[in-house]
Amino acid sequence: MADTTLTADVIAKAALASMENEIGWLGEIYRAPEEEFSKEVNGYKIGSTVNIRRPHDPRPRTGATMDLKNVIEGKVAFTVDKQIGHDFQFTSSDLALDITDLTKRVIKPAMINIIGEMARDVAEQMYQGFYNWVGTPGQTINSFSDFAKGPERLTEMSVPMADRIALLSPSDNWGMIGSQTSLFNSGLVGDAYKEGQLGRVGGVNTFESQVVPTHTNGTWDATTPLTDGDAQNVTYDTAKNTWTQTLVTDGWDASATITAGSVFTIAGVYMVNAVTKASTGILQQFVVTSAVTANATTTSDTNLTISPPIITSGPHQTVTYSGSFDGLAITPVGSASTGYKQNMMFHKNAMALAVVPLAMPEGAVGGSRQSYKGFSCRVQPVYDGLNDVSAWRLDILYGRKLIDPRLGLRISGTA
Repeated sequence: MADTTLTADVIAKAALASMENEIGWLGEIYRAPEEEFSKEVNGYKIGSTVNIRRPHDPRPRTGATMDLKNVIEGKVAFTVDKQIGHDFQFTSSDLALDITDLTKRVIKPAMINIIGEMARDVAEQMYQGFYNWVGTPGQTINSFSDFAKGPERLTEMSVPMADRIALLSPSDNWGMIGSQTSLFNSGLVGDAYKEGQLGRVGGVNTFESQVVPTHTNGTWDATTPLTDGDAQNVTYDTAKNTWTQTLVTDGWDASATITAGSVFTIAGVYMVNAVTKASTGILQQFVVTSAVTANATTTSDTNLTISPPIITSGPHQTVTYSGSFDGLAITPVGSASTGYKQNMMFHKNAMALAVVPLAMPEGAVGGSRQSYKGFSCRVQPVYDGLNDVSAWRLDILYGRKLIDPRLGLRISGTA
């Protein structure tokens, strides 16, 4: 290729091509289309928001008698509020480079780091909303039976079989790879042993990621927390938009911390089958969605914001229990003040990502905004005439949102 004077158009197109090649598992999750935001033609600014509908869950009637029910749909506010980019500079002679050389030396490394930060951000938000957790926290996934607990639970949760994704930390990914190399299956063993790839396992597209988050539990060491108050269940209509509720508790250590993303069970409160609403015999797990510091005495109430909401009847029922709800033992998952890798398994529609065109700055010249296959970036030159240096900024505007925490879980190995 002949040398070409580099322009913002050329650099932006090269950046998008690199982004497409390196996007990895982020390219598998639901991509919120730009048209869901607005019909603006001049790009978006931080704070542009659209409401995405939470799906209606109708129950069939039996028999001939009509049974009319209101259609109640929740909604999730999706906001593009994350701007990320990379800044670099060239001399005038640098601007007469082969774009292939520039991509290799500058653009591709920049895009790899940008995508890595986006992936970390998406994974961090996603795990904090998932309340189901299989396996034993702290144990490495190093067998098919460990891994299989994920799709098994997803099916028990009525998560669709298609478009399931697993995100594993390097130690868990390589633990699984090691367990596959002894199998009598030339194709699977070849990918695992020669290429270090798991690919599709148990109907799940499996990815390794170095940005799998670590969650650290709070400081509840010698605690024996309890539910405090009967009839703490809510209706779907009150919880449909947030999929959370307030749970009144007591018995925590004085001034103990309960971190956002911490998971617990409540004695005798069971998960129900999403279709039949019969008890699965599995204790329902709950996640704390906002960090809390317990009150100064163990007898004082501590209010937790939790998900899922405790809905005991109707088409959106989440749990079942019998007897009084007051004084039930709360058991946190994992040990206090301990960090655990947050491997995840989920349906693609659990999480949404939108990368939208960023508004061009008023008064700036020579910039370019390019979009390709649902990705968009803006490149804007800023010339330093005193030093004959061209400074360039590359920006990406995106939003991410956990749309439906019912479609995913966290997964650890077993002891």
